[in-house]
Amino acid sequence: MRDPAIRSNRMQCLCALIGASIVAVCVIIGVTMNLVTLYDENFDHMGIRTFCMFTVNSNIIAGVSMMLCLPYTIDGLRTGNYHLPDWIVVLMYITVTAVALTFLVSLFILSPVKGFRLIFTGSRFFLHGVCPVVSIITFCCFINSHLVRTRETVLAHVPILIYAAVYIVMVVFIGEENGGWNDFYGFVTRAPIWVSMPVIFGAACGTALLLRWAHNSCCLYRRKKDAELYRTAYGKEDLRKVIAEMARSRKRELKLKNPTIPVRMIGYMIENTGADLDVDEGTRIYFEAWMAEPEPDSTPTA
Repeated sequence: MRDPAIRSNRMQCLCALIGASIVAVCVIIGVTMNLVTLYDENFDHMGIRTFCMFTVNSNIIAGVSMMLCLPYTIDGLRTGNYHLPDWIVVLMYITVTAVALTFLVSLFILSPVKGFRLIFTGSRFFLHGVCPVVSIITFCCFINSHLVRTRETVLAHVPILIYAAVYIVMVVFIGEENGGWNDFYGFVTRAPIWVSMPVIFGAACGTALLLRWAHNSCCLYRRKKDAELYRTAYGKEDLRKVIAEMARSRKRELKLKNPTIPVRMIGYMIENTGADLDVDEGTRIYFEAWMAEPEPDSTPTA
């Protein structure tokens, strides 16, 4: 049985796997390039000091969140039951907000000062450009397991607030002459701190809200398309028979003894077809059909 819901789920899963893999690989490449570059006449913080920069730290946590997504996408391709835990989606929202802010700062603050070519070449090509852009596309378009709630936008500011506090202490209170950091972002020397900080936090807030809107819009659109798919594919069918056949076909395809029950998918099928059964009954039908012994071949033998 070639189930259209499973095909749709797998396609979304494949796109998420590709996007998350690109981000993870590019983060490794970009950070490694910075670590092995001991001197760069245009940037003071190379080698181990690269971890002073928000660019590097934000990309690392974004890469980690994408790596956490990979086992679920691989399992989703295998089983056709792709779903991410809510906490991973929230973590991805937090980290993608951070790298999106990195992209905006690179594009609108650092590029006018140092030049677009310099900011987006070398390791910066990965950390300022590829990773943030692919992270945004992946999170907004292919991570549709959880609608980001309003209160979770507050969490998106946590990495930015932590780094801002450390940056102010190291640049303003300690200072480069006492072993602190130089003002490599120019948030203190190029403009008064009481101007630059509200601008950055305003940009962070706007970025978090925009990402939440884009992600939730794509998520709702995906659910609408899935609902249309379920109504078209199963609206006139006996859903009990459909669920049972889905279980038998998945068992033959996966060649597993223990079932992986797609509870959410069964729930969407019931919700969008108006079938007279509930999710508990649907999952029971799936389980019983999976566990039932295959009927013996009745073809006579010579």
